[in-house]
Amino acid sequence: MIPDLWDAEPGYLNTASYGLPPRPAWDALQAALADWRGGRTSWEDWAETGEHSRHSFARLVGARTEDVAIGSQVSALVGLVAAAVPDGARVVVPEIEFASNVFPWLVHADRGLEVVIVPTGRSLVDSIDERTDVVAYSTVQSATGEVTDAATVHAAARAYGAVTVVDATQAVGWLPTDVRHADALACSAYKWLMSPRGTSFLVLEPSLAERVKPLAAGWYAGEDVHASYYGPPLRLAKDARRFDVSPGWFDWVGTAAALEVVERIGVPAIGEHDVALANRFRAGLGLPPGDSAIVSTDWPDAAARFERAGIRAATRAGSLRAAFHCYTTQSDVDTAVAALTG
Repeated sequence: MIPDLWDAEPGYLNTASYGLPPRPAWDALQAALADWRGGRTSWEDWAETGEHSRHSFARLVGARTEDVAIGSQVSALVGLVAAAVPDGARVVVPEIEFASNVFPWLVHADRGLEVVIVPTGRSLVDSIDERTDVVAYSTVQSATGEVTDAATVHAAARAYGAVTVVDATQAVGWLPTDVRHADALACSAYKWLMSPRGTSFLVLEPSLAERVKPLAAGWYAGEDVHASYYGPPLRLAKDARRFDVSPGWFDWVGTAAALEVVERIGVPAIGEHDVALANRFRAGLGLPPGDSAIVSTDWPDAAARFERAGIRAATRAGSLRAAFHCYTTQSDVDTAVAALTG
């Protein structure tokens, strides 16, 4: 049973665009903003919530805390990995992949990186061969909700010595995710982890981390951040914190509290809830059941019908995209089905 911790207006089916904060996250953010407004405290406690979030995320994906870096956007984190790939590398990317895991590769065309676009699903695995250096993909596709078998992709890539760079933004929070099935795993927290926009994570397999240069290093990447305010010599953290950028304090205040809620409920329970509602929606439209919390369908006049009924969803790649999460109710689903079929 998902606890009643949200203040969602009925009809919100757009978590694949942004998640809604659980009440503890909202309250923590408001308290921090009030302290900022009045100058009642220093910044260190706000910054410490980034560390709390790092630990929470590590537990959620089965990573070692020392392998987790914190940042602001997936594209910036993937960009660090892309910059470490040798000249002339061949990068396999599925079609309709979100740009945060495409553009960071394409910008290296000037040094010969070849980005090969292939179909998702089994065709992605079949496209991996001895020429492949990198496989860059999303665990759950943003446009369609298609779930990729990360273990199979990782095994296929490893057989040819290729690395996998995975965007897990549309997965972590509802789909159990195992970091062992990625060499680099990036995730923004503002969707299924229901956090303020501006917090992201990167987990690097240790041997890959040794090849990645901390191009955005600043004082917060220091071994001791409080002894890294000014001047040389370079004194970076020995673990993944060397890839950190200094945290946007209030974003991380909300993220730490939101991740605590996700951990407390448990991703398996959230996933069961979300997929059950997605399948209720699919059944109402006469569609077969699926394995995703995201439903994509080419339903006639869907956007206009939803707008008239006060249902908030999205259109992606020309299709209706509806997403179901903790705060979605059966009533939300039934209202959406009636809007489309009535």
